[in-house]
Amino acid sequence: MIPLSGARVALVVGDVVGHGINAAAQMGQLRTVMHTLAEMDMPPDEVLSRLDEQAIRLTEAEADPRHPDSTTMAATCLYAVYDPVTRTCTMARAGHPPPAVIDPHGHVTFPDLPTGAPLGLELVPFESVTLKLAEGSVLALYTDGLIEARGRDISAGMNRLRAVLARPAHTLDDLCSSTVDTLRAKPPSDDVTLLLARTHSLSADQVAAWQFPSDFAVISRARTLATRQLTRWGLEHLAESTELIVSELFTNAIVHGNGGCNSDRRVGLRLIRHEMLTCEVSDASHCHPLLRHLRTTDEHGRGLFLVTQLSHRWGTRHIPDGKVIWVDQQLPASP
Repeated sequence: MIPLSGARVALVVGDVVGHGINAAAQMGQLRTVMHTLAEMDMPPDEVLSRLDEQAIRLTEAEADPRHPDSTTMAATCLYAVYDPVTRTCTMARAGHPPPAVIDPHGHVTFPDLPTGAPLGLELVPFESVTLKLAEGSVLALYTDGLIEARGRDISAGMNRLRAVLARPAHTLDDLCSSTVDTLRAKPPSDDVTLLLARTHSLSADQVAAWQFPSDFAVISRARTLATRQLTRWGLEHLAESTELIVSELFTNAIVHGNGGCNSDRRVGLRLIRHEMLTCEVSDASHCHPLLRHLRTTDEHGRGLFLVTQLSHRWGTRHIPDGKVIWVDQQLPASP
């Protein structure tokens, strides 16, 4: 599980073809690349495409020049991103078994996701699918060692998995242990991984969002609304820094994101109170801002430097109609 911006979380399970020290080393390399790609906050299909490219490069780097086909790397992967604000989960897979979704009543389904080719083969592009999940649903990501066995059809293994997972009253630890104990082949013939995650959503009191025309005149209004919301949350001590962050991000969005003032374009502001106070500003541009190394004589370009000083961390991510710049500020510790 990998924390992402906006209170989202990424879930990933993968499986390298083969056994032994070489397969373990390859999995370690892919795991490192996956964490780096996840931090870049790209959509799941793009993450798998980049991971596929890296798998091919790793294979080429390790190949013996005298026998270029002697080294191969093939792996499967399922990558999912859950958003607790919208209760949506976006998933893509590369030759990996589909996830299981257990609703709060114990009904188990396997979403129909495009299969995709295993990583390292560069055969077909990957495709993401977005699902809306009920509060309290359980996502189950697993490797094929849990459902495959000699002499048993894979569909029979998935039916057995469906039956074992249909226990909504169990804790995740108990459900995980009972599922692995019931389904794992004896003696084990393959590695088994099972990742369970229960979904939760953020309440309406934890999120505030507004839309504004792309005009410098709205910046004061955006600051005022943000301050009022922080007062409702009892976070008045973060008002001054948040006002500065909103001002800088709105100015950046209007000047660079939308080609100047344009009432037909919109700038979005969203505040999320979760483990951090997150301030998000969205615009219609896909260009990411760059933090400049300024000289003492520069009169402009200090906005992102100021945001960096005021925040715990910040970054950008693509959305279908533009981008989001997000900034996290630390909340006070609970008493």
